[in-house]
Amino acid sequence: MPDLNFQVEGAQPQRFAAAPLLLFKLRVGETLAEGSHATPIHAVALRCQVRIEPAKRRYEAHQQGRLLDLFGTPERWGQTLRPMLWTHVSTVVPPFKGNTAVDLPVPCSYDFNLAATKYFHALDGGDIPLCFLFSGTIFYEAAEGALQVAQVPWENQASFRLPAATWRELMELHYPNTAYLCLRKDVFDRLDQYRSRRGLPSWEQALERLLVAAEEPRSS
Repeated sequence: MPDLNFQVEGAQPQRFAAAPLLLFKLRVGETLAEGSHATPIHAVALRCQVRIEPAKRRYEAHQQGRLLDLFGTPERWGQTLRPMLWTHVSTVVPPFKGNTAVDLPVPCSYDFNLAATKYFHALDGGDIPLCFLFSGTIFYEAAEGALQVAQVPWENQASFRLPAATWRELMELHYPNTAYLCLRKDVFDRLDQYRSRRGLPSWEQALERLLVAAEEPRSS
């Protein structure tokens, strides 16, 4: 059975996708003993769980404030700053011998109800520590030429530090100067009525009017 290893070498936005997509550059290779020959790999049906490891970086004071919803106040971070799931993805590695490089496509949501989106949006600098946990099925050629099937061991993983600027670049490509909120239907209806009654042409103006009113000092 071939002993495969995985390494994430880089990441970049897919500029011509219909929805936000990051392409992670994945190097797949066979670990060989001295004097042994590479196994012909026909394909690898690869699955990957991607986790965020927030404890593996530092945070500026303003970033700590943005992360309050996720982790609480900084004095609690010793208990709350735990790894969290980002997503599950899969890809098929084409035939190779020795090692090869493939793109691992990872869809990115801009839904602020998701913890991963809140975390990414809170970071305006530095890197995002990620852990890739691999599994899947290897189709390879045995020494006698027969096709064999084996599983990718669960302990296969790779670490990568994604620049926060790369995620922001991706979102700016698809949602320039824009953010989206998902509202409960009854709340949306109330906001729509407020906007309509005051003759406001946009949702931004309705929200700005409400924010200004909320920030005005109340008379005693």
